[in-house]
Amino acid sequence: MARGAARDESPADVSFEGALERLEALVDQLESGDLPLEEALSAFEEGVALSRRCAEQLETAERRIEALIDPEGGLRTEPFAAEDEQA
Repeated sequence: MARGAARDESPADVSFEGALERLEALVDQLESGDLPLEEALSAFEEGVALSRRCAEQLETAERRIEALIDPEGGLRTEPFAAEDEQA
């Protein structure tokens, strides 16, 4: 298992994809119910930190997308709408 892969890095140093992969592993571990309480709490704390980092990275990407909407470099932005929100 890739248990120690992201543990050596702080959540701020992990790529978005790496954070998602680590979150999936943590969820699997927590859902299994096999972790002792202290390890489960540590895994949960790590998951929260990774989740916050992912949210920050998504917000940054959204701001970059909004800035690119106006190719002339103007101040106009349009909120990013996910495909499922447009329907």
